[in-house]
Amino acid sequence: MNNSDNLNEGSITSGDNVSFWIDTTPILSFDKPSQDISTEVLIIGGGIAGLTTAYKLLKAGKKVVLVEDGFIGSGETGRTTAHLTCALDDRYYYLENTFGKESAHLAAESHTAAIDEIEKIVTRLNIDCDFKRVKGYLFLHPSDKEENLDKEFQASKDAGLQTSLLNNTPYLDGTQNQRSIEFRNQGQFHVLHYLKGLAEAVTALGGTIFTEAHADSITKEGASVNGFNFIAKHIVVATNTPVNDVLTMHTKQHAYRTYVIAGKIPKGVIPYSLWWDTGDMESKWVSQPYHYVRLEKFDDKYDLLISGGEDHKTGQEDEEGISALSRYEKLEIWTRKYFPMLDEINYKWSGQVMEPFDSLGFMGKNPGDENIYIITGDSGNGMTHATIGAMIITDQILGIKNKWEDLYNPSRITFKALGDFMKEAGNMAAQYLDWITASDINNPADLKAGEGGILSLGLKKIAAYRDYDNMLQAFSAVCPHLGCIVQWNPDEKSFDCPCHGSRFAADGTVINGPAKNDLNKIQVK
Repeated sequence: MNNSDNLNEGSITSGDNVSFWIDTTPILSFDKPSQDISTEVLIIGGGIAGLTTAYKLLKAGKKVVLVEDGFIGSGETGRTTAHLTCALDDRYYYLENTFGKESAHLAAESHTAAIDEIEKIVTRLNIDCDFKRVKGYLFLHPSDKEENLDKEFQASKDAGLQTSLLNNTPYLDGTQNQRSIEFRNQGQFHVLHYLKGLAEAVTALGGTIFTEAHADSITKEGASVNGFNFIAKHIVVATNTPVNDVLTMHTKQHAYRTYVIAGKIPKGVIPYSLWWDTGDMESKWVSQPYHYVRLEKFDDKYDLLISGGEDHKTGQEDEEGISALSRYEKLEIWTRKYFPMLDEINYKWSGQVMEPFDSLGFMGKNPGDENIYIITGDSGNGMTHATIGAMIITDQILGIKNKWEDLYNPSRITFKALGDFMKEAGNMAAQYLDWITASDINNPADLKAGEGGILSLGLKKIAAYRDYDNMLQAFSAVCPHLGCIVQWNPDEKSFDCPCHGSRFAADGTVINGPAKNDLNKIQVK
């Protein structure tokens, strides 16, 4: 592994805030491409999805090359909270109603198997990533109904899960009469330490990893990577959201920002566990935001309590009039209510979640392609969805029929979820009105160092940013994906597209797809 001297904005992590995982892991970097490459399998994306797929294919005897735009784990894997759970963020009674009991059972089985698979890999490779088996507790959000907890308990049992209905929610303050569902045999780990072990295994098995390696012009023949031709028989796009697809998949899933805080609590006060509430039933968002909490080892005296939630559509925080700062504050108030032993907040960050319109991820052959595969639609279960995707695609490349591949087929049409599909499509279409709305800054001279905004100049929309050297940078505010107007994210200091979730660093560099290219730079006086 080699450290780079010239780091682009967004190459270490896709935002200004640094997660606990990134802060406690050395930069995981490899060589940049220097020549054309020919291989059996080209994997694009160096997060948990890409590395797990690479590892499993190498174990099966395939020749694999993996390319990562930034560094290993610098995308959304490094900004997760790393719950390993089969307690899905869309209820099992919803899955039962949408897909049928047999499919709900397959969903539970696949996520359970994904946790088992991660544990096997940790054990086989002896990865020091603090993997633990823990219990998880699902309890009602104040806006939800008691009967829904009963429905979820029954649906979880029907799906074959090991659950119990409790008369309280263990270890949460003031919840002696707050019923909950206990999910046994869940898991947790330090995700970037896990990725470090996977990356080392990939290279030990003869795989090749390139970092700071930007892939574009993806076709069934391969891709252009930093201008070099990478030819492959199979191409796996494991980039959180597909960068090989212009429209098809981006009408089936929608990008949300989710917020995380982390602070110390005395070690041993509460056991390592996972907690989730059932989500805000009164939210304006189709994907009803919920809270999720877990512990992680910090030092000899303290554990780190990690709490997330307060989601909104990417680039649309203004729709609710709640700033990112206020969302962190709301999250802290909620967390201290249930965990009053929480000390000062040590970390805060946000991440991007792709919410599929029918709640299940999209893993397998890209619609219309025979040798291009995608892993996306992580919803709130990215660690297990990514692992399931790696298992399905490995089987597909090996010519083995996987029993979960139809359930997660990216080409599926789910008629019972068309109502949510139409709501999200309407929201997406409404964002194009930003072409005629006023800008959020009148004069770029008003921007202070570290600030950005959108400026209207006649019919042009300009994304402006003043860096910490007091130099003004300006770009077209038109997202190169499908022409939406990006919005300034003052928390992560990025320009975010409210239509399909593309994100760009303050220097215009693309850090999240589906956009493939940077914002067009504009010369300003």
